Amino acid sequence: MTQPTQYDLYNAIFKQNPYPVYAQMRATAPIVQNTGLTTEQPIWFVVGYTESEAVLRDHRRFVKNYRNSLTAEQRAQLQPLSRLALLLDHHMLNLDGADHMRQRTLVSKAFTTRMVNNMQARVQQIADELLDQVQAKGAMDLIDDYAFPLPIIVIAEMLGIPAADRDRFRAWSDAFVTPSLTEDEWRRAEVLLLEFINYLGAIFAERRRQPRNDLITALLQAEEAGDKLSEEELYGMVVLLIVAGHETTVNLIGNGTLALLTHPEQLARLKADSTLMPNAVEELLRYDGPVERATMRFAAEDVHIGGQLIRRSEPVVVVLGSADRDPAQFGQPDTLDIMRDDSRHLAFGYGIHYCVGAPLARMEGRIAFNTLLQRLPNLRLAGPMEELTWRFNPILRGMHHLPVAWDVSIHQA
Repeated sequence: MTQPTQYDLYNAIFKQNPYPVYAQMRATAPIVQNTGLTTEQPIWFVVGYTESEAVLRDHRRFVKNYRNSLTAEQRAQLQPLSRLALLLDHHMLNLDGADHMRQRTLVSKAFTTRMVNNMQARVQQIADELLDQVQAKGAMDLIDDYAFPLPIIVIAEMLGIPAADRDRFRAWSDAFVTPSLTEDEWRRAEVLLLEFINYLGAIFAERRRQPRNDLITALLQAEEAGDKLSEEELYGMVVLLIVAGHETTVNLIGNGTLALLTHPEQLARLKADSTLMPNAVEELLRYDGPVERATMRFAAEDVHIGGQLIRRSEPVVVVLGSADRDPAQFGQPDTLDIMRDDSRHLAFGYGIHYCVGAPLARMEGRIAFNTLLQRLPNLRLAGPMEELTWRFNPILRGMHHLPVAWDVSIHQA
């Protein structure tokens, strides 16, 4: 086995700006074996663009469900999953083949282009209402006051979650996406996750009694080829939609705003020509995307790729943030250029696990950025870059807070 390298991919300095380290890794090889966060087993980190695309595309040899990389004898020796793990993790992001496609087919109907287009007016209304609350103040925390509430309101309304309960999802979502490294941290997370499950159970029971025109009701009633979602699939799917449906968009809005504010020439160009917004969103996704790494895959057989031999059942992580800064794919990859025409980025993944909510996230991003630039004159950072802190999550890339300020005009209503 190749001796794993020892890049520290988990400290606060790395999280502040991971891209120089990823450049070092790419200079070594397009696939590098390195230690993980909580496991002694080394992980294969795929950092080159070509190799990342190949792994994401090859769902037969790189599987999401660890059990599918094992022999029947090895599977028989595994401990059964806990009830909590079954309810939280049994969703399409962790499934392979027919199991994945069955769930994806059921939920993708909610994210068609037509459905997303029909939601644009409501998303615009939400963005305006959020800025109405802060515009006269001249300052806000962009994460708390805008980037977080906008997508959580959207996904909560799609699912049919009562407005009064939305704020509770922040703590539940944090517990879901933040690694628990100690026994105490796991106990605290477990309490929150059980609350989450119990809350959803009550919502499901209510929708069975009184169906509504929302996504939870649709999933409860869904039938594709005579097959409905099991209880575990239902919980897993709704958890995935709530967490993935807002966490990624929070980071898109936050990271994208920071990128624009630290590149004033790009910001000025975008403000001068709003027709550049769709292209700008793609470049912001590439430059500092909301998902730093794809979720874990496992080699289903021995695979030769990128000059490496990856043995069956070894863990593999595609580093989307590194692939999207690969100079072999993108000219001047560390430069933000909203006019870029080569942005075949991997921010939403690739292959069968390509993000089903990508059309919604793009639309939310376009409206969120456009509304900010139109309504907040001279939008700027309200503190030094060095004071910004990034959330401790190996998969997601986003800030805790982003203080911003703007000029308050007497002409503003």
